[in-house]
Amino acid sequence: MMITVIEDFFNKGCGRCDRFNTSSCSSFIWRDGIHKLRRICLENELVEVVKWAHPCYMHANRNIVMIGAVRNDFRLIFFNASLMKDPYGILERQGENTQSPDMMRFTNAKQVDDKAYIIESYLLESIRYAAEGIRPSKKREKQCLPVELAEALSTDVELAQAFYNLTPGRQKSYAIKLNSAKKFETRVAYIAKFRSKIMSGKGPQEQ
Repeated sequence: MMITVIEDFFNKGCGRCDRFNTSSCSSFIWRDGIHKLRRICLENELVEVVKWAHPCYMHANRNIVMIGAVRNDFRLIFFNASLMKDPYGILERQGENTQSPDMMRFTNAKQVDDKAYIIESYLLESIRYAAEGIRPSKKREKQCLPVELAEALSTDVELAQAFYNLTPGRQKSYAIKLNSAKKFETRVAYIAKFRSKIMSGKGPQEQ
């Protein structure tokens, strides 16, 4: 069961797999680094909430960044990444299907300390876009996937791999099903419900 309390992520994990609340959980393995990222986000007065079972940081009712942890690294993932100028060239694509470089990848906590100034400058850039109401152009922002699904895939590597291995027809079926839900909460619930089917290579109507 995915977490809904922010402290659970830092103390137990996201709740998406059977490594939850164990020493092998990615959040436990990278806890020093993700705590450092959390501190930087909070020091820049971002609002901390839980979305998709991960710490998400907001400004002006806009998602700014999300903290993620996987087996091999931990990440700071930027929303609306196509706006970012990336002067240091450190943003990476999470996968071949990611439209724009959108994450900073770390493999030890010291890297966060060493790049703290850069991290803060990127946060301030994204905060400014949110405060001024600047969004990616429709041409660049255009996506086939509902935003909730795209963001879930960006924080769940295993789910993303399974989804992009589906046939185009099955992918489209999930997009149609999710878009049929009017409420954010319903779309998020659908994603959690469909996870096992996606991992099994099935479409939303398949048994």
